[in-house]
Amino acid sequence: MGQITTHVLDTSRGTPAANMGLELWDVACKPPELLMSGTTNTDGRFDGPILSGNGLKNSIYEIRFSAGDYFRSYLGDLPEPAFLDIIPIRFGISDADNHYHIPLLVSPYGYSTYRGS
Repeated sequence: MGQITTHVLDTSRGTPAANMGLELWDVACKPPELLMSGTTNTDGRFDGPILSGNGLKNSIYEIRFSAGDYFRSYLGDLPEPAFLDIIPIRFGISDADNHYHIPLLVSPYGYSTYRGS
């Protein structure tokens, strides 16, 4: 059974990014379809997959991470507009039976991602 999971790490503090909001979109749909929204747990993850089973299909997806709100929640003042606010990560799923792990390493001024395991 295929699934999409994520893990967010705050590299500016060296901790998981707890309570970061995110949305998962199917952007191949016209118009794009919001599939889920939620926040990360204390470990910077969801308690389960953000999408799995029959809901996962070969398509183009986008996770939109609410980094600006997350950093404002503990830093308070950020320059307005924030350098990073919504971070979109767009990726393709070509085999809906596989596990696609999308980690985000983030600070107020930079981020990186990769296909994890």
